[in-house]
Amino acid sequence: MNTIKKTLAGLLSVGLAITALSACSKNEAATQTPKEQGQEVLDVKFGYIADYNGASLAAIIADQGLWEKNGLNVEAIPFTNGPLQIQALGTGDLDYGYIGNGAMWLPASGQASVIMINAVGEADRVIAQPGINSIKDLKGKKVAIPEGTSGDTIVQRALQEAGMSMDDIEKVAMDASTVVSAFASGQVDAAGIWYPLVDTIKAQVPELVELAKNTDFPDLIAPSAFVAGVDPDKEKTTRVLKALREANDWRADNMDEAVKITAKFTGVDADSMKNDAIHAKYYSSADLDKMTEDGTIEGWLQSMNDANVASGKIEGDPVPPSKFYHGEAFVAAGK
Repeated sequence: MNTIKKTLAGLLSVGLAITALSACSKNEAATQTPKEQGQEVLDVKFGYIADYNGASLAAIIADQGLWEKNGLNVEAIPFTNGPLQIQALGTGDLDYGYIGNGAMWLPASGQASVIMINAVGEADRVIAQPGINSIKDLKGKKVAIPEGTSGDTIVQRALQEAGMSMDDIEKVAMDASTVVSAFASGQVDAAGIWYPLVDTIKAQVPELVELAKNTDFPDLIAPSAFVAGVDPDKEKTTRVLKALREANDWRADNMDEAVKITAKFTGVDADSMKNDAIHAKYYSSADLDKMTEDGTIEGWLQSMNDANVASGKIEGDPVPPSKFYHGEAFVAAGK
């Protein structure tokens, strides 16, 4: 009997040891990077815009080595706006990028997919020279607009609210940096532009008038987002999303430090960057998961579809958000 007990005890001991080793192996694998697990390191070209919303996650990821952690070799490429990144996605010169809400009509036109919501913007303004006190006063005036951006969107919405359209103004298309110099020198009467560039203009025209802002239109939620091609690579996208999710949660918990990291990454003044950061709403990845699953985010994107159809940016029927927002991939990357 003693021999049997010893044998059973020995077998149990071996079994427990094997189980412990197996658990240890699994835990070790869970903490290893894809490279350490022998997986291929994937090359990625990632676009960003050098403001807080457009660069903060890319800056945090670079600072904390999250690309490498997820088995990615990333070339981060600066762009001046979202439409240029969508164009680069289409030509294969970019794998992933960032767009503001003004470029959301491009995924809705079938030219890209949205893989993650970044933030809800509140930085856009319609500004005017001193003496112009209402949107109606813009009739016949020169209005500088970076086409296809959130500056374009807010001008169109403000005009619509005032019972006007783009036909009532003299639209002057120019890139965002040119808007700053054109407004400061008095070449245009008004502009659709955003913070922190509004601060840059205010330094030269302190008496400028803010005629409209995002929060004037509560029915129009304006999310910025990370985008990919229409049919992105599944494995590469999962790894990119894992890095973005971790950086997103770190940003939510460490805003002051995130501002400093982003300012250093972009070469932009930290005070200006901080003022940019406060003009948006940010959500944890868990909140974004919940809003993906309950349809909130699709509702935001649908409201943007409706606005872009009404403004003429989208001709015909837009792609529904359920087709261009890859929310299931975003949620799955967090599991």
